[in-house]
Amino acid sequence: MKLSVYHTPEEVPEGTLPDCAIAIDVLRATSTMAAALNVGAAAIHVFSDLELLRKASEQFPSEKRLLAGEREGAKVEGFDLGNSPLDHTAERSKGRHLFMSTTNGTRCLQRIQTAPVVITAALTTRQAVVDFLLKHEPDQVWLVGSGWQGAYSLEDTVCAGAIAHQLAAQLTHDLKEIAGNDSTVAAVSLYTHWKASMLELMHCASHGQRLLRLHQEDDLKYCAQLDVLNLVPIQSEPGVLVLDQAN
Repeated sequence: MKLSVYHTPEEVPEGTLPDCAIAIDVLRATSTMAAALNVGAAAIHVFSDLELLRKASEQFPSEKRLLAGEREGAKVEGFDLGNSPLDHTAERSKGRHLFMSTTNGTRCLQRIQTAPVVITAALTTRQAVVDFLLKHEPDQVWLVGSGWQGAYSLEDTVCAGAIAHQLAAQLTHDLKEIAGNDSTVAAVSLYTHWKASMLELMHCASHGQRLLRLHQEDDLKYCAQLDVLNLVPIQSEPGVLVLDQAN
């Protein structure tokens, strides 16, 4: 198994696909997706375009859908929710289809949606993602950070590093045996430096600072947690994520 890390969707190679592609947007899309599925959301439908999202959501009765929209860290006017994992409770989200559009995470998913297997990862689901990879043993794996409007994000890269670090440990492999590119080694180095102070890293990250200005510190605390959810969101069809029942 070879893991290659790409810091943003724009870095992903053209004209080739891995056996498994993993979208990462720690702050906050993939953390929110996992939180929604954890409390029983039926599925997550991802869109870049808000009007297409609204139109698609009309296929479901109002009591079976939730519209979640975020731009620049803030909730889109007229939507039910923004992009906070703390928005999701069983009372609010269980059995509902979440129609979701965010500044970066949904764009990342659309870039890799044609891979044979597409899953999402967050720090909260790190061990579950590692277990998924160990079970299915894909040959080539891409870990793709969402970044921020095309730029590098600390929190996405540290999550990729956390996954690669744990996978190498459980395989009892030297990192160079599974690293598909230099960015994987760099991501693991970032993780090993910050692993005991993940919330501090969130505070250093530019998007973390952006969310702090929006009074979202509780979201940072939630997203900085490691291995608290035992689930993997998996793409059932392009643009639709469900809970992986086989994991």
